[in-house]
Amino acid sequence: MPGYAAPMRYGLCLPNFTNLASPESIDAAAALAERLGWDSVWTTDHVLVDKSERAEEYQTNFDVIQTLAWVAPRYPTIRLGTSVIVVPQRNAVVLAKELASLDALSGGRVIAGVGVGWSEREFANLGMSHRFGVRGAYLEETIGLWRHLWSGSAEPFRGRFNELSDFVFRPVPAQGADLPIWIGGRVDAALERTGRLADGYQASASSPEAVATRIPVIRAAAEVAGRPMPTLSARVRVEFDEPVRSAESRPYAMRGSAADVAEEIAKWSALGVELLALHFDVATADQMLADAERFDREIAHG
Repeated sequence: MPGYAAPMRYGLCLPNFTNLASPESIDAAAALAERLGWDSVWTTDHVLVDKSERAEEYQTNFDVIQTLAWVAPRYPTIRLGTSVIVVPQRNAVVLAKELASLDALSGGRVIAGVGVGWSEREFANLGMSHRFGVRGAYLEETIGLWRHLWSGSAEPFRGRFNELSDFVFRPVPAQGADLPIWIGGRVDAALERTGRLADGYQASASSPEAVATRIPVIRAAAEVAGRPMPTLSARVRVEFDEPVRSAESRPYAMRGSAADVAEEIAKWSALGVELLALHFDVATADQMLADAERFDREIAHG
């Protein structure tokens, strides 16, 4: 079986969404990730999507942060990631509190994956239509606000969307202001924002070839800002034994035999991607668990 250039870490996307979502399937997936020694588990965020086909898999969606809070004490060795929170739909200070609390309670295991969202209807359903057109600016300010609050500073904060004075923010995260913030997105504005502000980038529903074109944008922005290159990761579907087809015919996934999937992982590794958050796109929870075990047996340790 083809190898790949550097060790890769793996995370498992929990079934807190889709028709697989249930307490039992979430618990079983987290248990498996810990038993296999994987790096992390990841939750998916939507709150009140529309009835369209595009939003169908998010119509059942356990809360992105509460799910991790439920998993964390059961499985104390795995990191806890959000992939990704649609930040502009929410109050930035409340989110700061929720993430800080989760990090403090879990002993510093949180990765805050964030993004700006895509569903204008969902923003409207949440009474946030006014934020849809400025969601990039809201996310940028939120990142600055989180760093300010998580540092333990009680100094005033004045921004376009938030103005705070006479406050105390406790608890701070176990990781403090260094709690990792990873940004998801594919347009240049998101990539440039990642380089300037974030600790990591998480691609989603994208091939290695597509992500290769984004990395220079992230790197250039980081260099201009005098910051280190963010960690690179990707959220990727795995479809064992499905025909390997071109990107034009179907959305990207790592498809085919174990050898085919390993070849795709080699491409990710060659880009400098350090972690793959794996979503097993199957019909039942039992099949998801079986495919994750197969991946670990035939690829991660094959």
